Amino acid sequence: MRPLIIPIFLPNAGCRERCLFCNQKVSGDGLPSSFFVRNFIETSLRGFPLDKKDRENQIAFYGGSFTAIHREDQIRYLKEVQPFLSSGLIDSIRVSTRPDALGEETLSLLKEYRVKTIEIGTQSMIDQVLLLANRGHWAEDTISATTRLKRWGFEIGIHLMIGLLGDTFDHFLQTLDRIIELRPDFIRIHPTLVLKGAPLEILWRTGKYSPLPLEETIQWLKKGLLKLERASIPVARVGLQPTKELEKNFLAGPYHPALHQLIDSAIFFDMATSLLQISQENGQALFLCHLKEVSNLRGQRNENILRLKKHFKLSEILIDERQEWPRGCLGLQTQGGETSVHRKSLVF
Repeated sequence: MRPLIIPIFLPNAGCRERCLFCNQKVSGDGLPSSFFVRNFIETSLRGFPLDKKDRENQIAFYGGSFTAIHREDQIRYLKEVQPFLSSGLIDSIRVSTRPDALGEETLSLLKEYRVKTIEIGTQSMIDQVLLLANRGHWAEDTISATTRLKRWGFEIGIHLMIGLLGDTFDHFLQTLDRIIELRPDFIRIHPTLVLKGAPLEILWRTGKYSPLPLEETIQWLKKGLLKLERASIPVARVGLQPTKELEKNFLAGPYHPALHQLIDSAIFFDMATSLLQISQENGQALFLCHLKEVSNLRGQRNENILRLKKHFKLSEILIDERQEWPRGCLGLQTQGGETSVHRKSLVF
């Protein structure tokens, strides 16, 4: 199960460059105080559903490059968490950072203060894309950092972005191939959005950058997610978390609050199509799926059902919801029995 996380944001802390997609000014000022961190944790714990039997509880330092801030500040923040670790209220710590800020001395410090999970802002494994995004690091930095993190025994998360300036679908697939070789513990993937105040806004307004359309984004991620599933690498999140701040600053791009569900629906549409191409009888279809997959089969506002009916000239589509049916699998009832397909078996 995914851990329950108390997030502490250090906006742009440790950022060395102004990334093309970022709408925050790079500044070393404004770091929260130790008192704020301690008080925030205590306040969060009072309303936090801590269940030691089911899930791990983590403090997460997000919003910047934790290991690129001054060492004294890293220690200051990590020390504030130690009493909660000692009491058993919190199990471990996670931090987000950049791949070129994970040297041996830094990893020794993180291990000493019981950091378990390190999330790396890789974004792409194509150097030209990283250069255009003004990331200030290269694909080789991610390879080196991941190798060191594995040697030290950290849990590793990789953050990727699609649709950056100069990015292509082939670049995305190449990035995934290289990431799969590194075998991280999980991945997050975010489509590039144009935000107010980001350098990318100027390129967008002058016609020098066009964000991926939503439908194309779904096609990229549909194939990408299946590629990762076949490699048994979990995807922790797809798309940015909907927030008031995001909605206030969003200008353009493939933003949708339920992006992952759109992708899963697209996958189930392909699965249903593959089954109906093999067998359809009497203008009707009876699909079998796990009850928690029904929404994916139907699609938003029953879009999948309507499209399947139209394409295959069906008068009726029925769904048999079964608790025991495997997740990720779709069946079709025929006169000759049942035939099924698993999402991992789809070939594009």
